[in-house]
Amino acid sequence: MSEPLRIAIVGYGKIAEDQHVPAIAGNAALKLIACVSRRKAAPAGVPAFASIADLRASGLRVDAVALCNTPEDRPATAHEAIAAGWHVFLEKPPAATLGAVAEIEAAAVEAGITLFASWHSRFAPAVAEARARLAGAGIRAFEIEWREDVRKWHPGQAWIWQPGGFGVFDPGINALSIATEILPVHLTIEAASLDVPSNRSQPIAAALRFGGQGVPADAHARFDWGPTDRETWTVRIETDAGRLALIDGGARLLADGVEVPVSGPHEYPALYDRFLGLVRDGRSEVDLRPLRLVADAFLRGERRSVAPFED
Repeated sequence: MSEPLRIAIVGYGKIAEDQHVPAIAGNAALKLIACVSRRKAAPAGVPAFASIADLRASGLRVDAVALCNTPEDRPATAHEAIAAGWHVFLEKPPAATLGAVAEIEAAAVEAGITLFASWHSRFAPAVAEARARLAGAGIRAFEIEWREDVRKWHPGQAWIWQPGGFGVFDPGINALSIATEILPVHLTIEAASLDVPSNRSQPIAAALRFGGQGVPADAHARFDWGPTDRETWTVRIETDAGRLALIDGGARLLADGVEVPVSGPHEYPALYDRFLGLVRDGRSEVDLRPLRLVADAFLRGERRSVAPFED
């Protein structure tokens, strides 16, 4: 592409402001052309619109959109963007249901545009090295521990507790995206328990037990979104060759307790490099394995009512 890809952000919230805007600004092959949000919020100097319809009516030339709105709202805006002929970058999770993503993907194929269902944690610096070390390995043990304080990371975001909001699986799906990327086995959900505050619709904590061919019997995950001073984002794997631990959400890798040097771009700059490559090559990338595991956890999970939670 000789000119920068002109991209609009739809849904200008914390993730857009903290991650998408800097990643776009730091890439000479991209240009932030507009933002769309109900509040008409945008960085200084960037045109803001209340809807995709208003953006289309403005006459601005747009090549692509990054959809950073809620999973519930994402399908409608994705279809609007596809109808306009714009390439689509989906924040994670790509939508609230597998069926909704399937419809978006079918529309993108029919329109001949690029669709990228992004999983930012897969682009953390240590993930590729962990995947390489695990290729062909026999997995003896596997566990995920993912704990963070919802009040710190999602203050006042009521949608995340509503149906389609994912609750603790909003961060937990990041861990599942890493696991499905690095493990040389296919994960399924054998059992799950979901702790749901009595005044909320979505879980604040979850415990998963994994199954699948080649998956050890005690493979499990624990997600917790309650108040804590011990935040951790860790994936531990024991193989027939030794032990690996991805820590800090995939930023660091330990092999038998020894730090492995890793390098590379941060998650969102790497995501946009991938998106640009897909657009250039006329391809799409839609991997629904992390979302399918979450859906199966809700299908198989035992719901337990726990104490009310207030922001």
